[in-house]
Amino acid sequence: MCSDQSPSGPLVVDVVVPVFNEQHSLSRSVHRLHARLRESFPYAFRITIADNASTDATPSVAAELAASLPEVVWVRLERKGRGRALKQVWSGSPAQVLAYMDVDLSTDLDALWPLVAPLLSGHSDLAIGTRLHRDSRVVRGPRREAISRTYNLILRTALGASFSDAQCGFKAIRADVAAELLPLVEDPSWFFDTELLVLAQRCGLRIHEVPVDWVDDPDSRVDIVATAAEDLRGVRRLQRTMDTLPLAAIRDRWGRTTSGAGLGAQSVRFAVVGALTTVLHLGLFAALNSSWMGWRAQTANTVALGLATVVNTAVNRQWTFGVRRREGALTSQVQGFGVFALTWAVTAVALGGFGFLWPGAPTVVSTMVLAVATVTSTAVKFVLMRHWMFAGPAVSTVPPVPPVPAVSTVPAELTGPVTPAGPEPEPGRPRLSQPVG
Repeated sequence: MCSDQSPSGPLVVDVVVPVFNEQHSLSRSVHRLHARLRESFPYAFRITIADNASTDATPSVAAELAASLPEVVWVRLERKGRGRALKQVWSGSPAQVLAYMDVDLSTDLDALWPLVAPLLSGHSDLAIGTRLHRDSRVVRGPRREAISRTYNLILRTALGASFSDAQCGFKAIRADVAAELLPLVEDPSWFFDTELLVLAQRCGLRIHEVPVDWVDDPDSRVDIVATAAEDLRGVRRLQRTMDTLPLAAIRDRWGRTTSGAGLGAQSVRFAVVGALTTVLHLGLFAALNSSWMGWRAQTANTVALGLATVVNTAVNRQWTFGVRRREGALTSQVQGFGVFALTWAVTAVALGGFGFLWPGAPTVVSTMVLAVATVTSTAVKFVLMRHWMFAGPAVSTVPPVPPVPAVSTVPAELTGPVTPAGPEPEPGRPRLSQPVG
């Protein structure tokens, strides 16, 4: 285990650099990162090289860096996986803030201080770099840009994610928050980031986003197709298991509340559900209107809209607004029919007025008029669902956190490597600054 003290005081920030077969770029990147932190970072820091089962000369390079550079240590893990490496190193780190960045340093290092400062002040619980903010400056190909945006859209739709960029390799978390969340994170690979952020959001924790300058690494060896498939499997697993995790207990301990998905995610989900149930509504209307006699248009519309409303309310309750408990389901349906009454009134007036202007109009034209009327009532329907039927409590203020050391400049003459000290590590936990056999 590593000492809680560095040559300049208690260890405040631990920057982990996970690597796999990076013998050519590791030394250059760590020297650059170390020089930047020594020159400009105001707190005691450590750089931890997390070698997850490299098969090239990466362990030798990491050992040489740890021996020659102060504040640099390394960990050797015999099983591959970025998520596994981060979870293991973060779990054993004595630092108050735990960060990581990709070894290629695609993210400009000027963003490191804005990343960790909100965590040290207690303003936020996690911080992430985002390449999708309007103030970010990103250089990468259109294929990777499209994949990134599509993936984050899937997260918003499927998991209600309110953060903008799940996979940017530039993140930080407070150690006390990590102690709560890391035991719940299962993925050992690339989905680790997404899983951690989704759990944090569901616990009502505050996620700070930092726009970054980011240049794509042309030598990246990430298998995009395989990673995307793995991430989608992770999304599906989280959908199935989220309700079994003790997130409510964590919220209670931290005094947080959460209303689930943010406005953007709820809007997307509501639109998807609305589109599908509108197709159901219009299909039923067209079928009934073609076969019923008498007041067939009004009657067909009432029956079709009623059935679509039951489906719409049930799906929106559980998926869009995250209300999964059985209690109150009947009340929601009653409220849903209150919204149904509004929608029916709008569509009935539209059909009645159109029928007065054009008696005996073809079914296809009546269906088009009905579609316009339905879309018109959608905005009001969303507001009623969000603020009346499925309203949740607002996120509470952030509670106080333990104080951090006062800002002090790292002395230029700082010398001496950070070496392991204290008792022997727990069984199964790697010792820093030496490989694990």
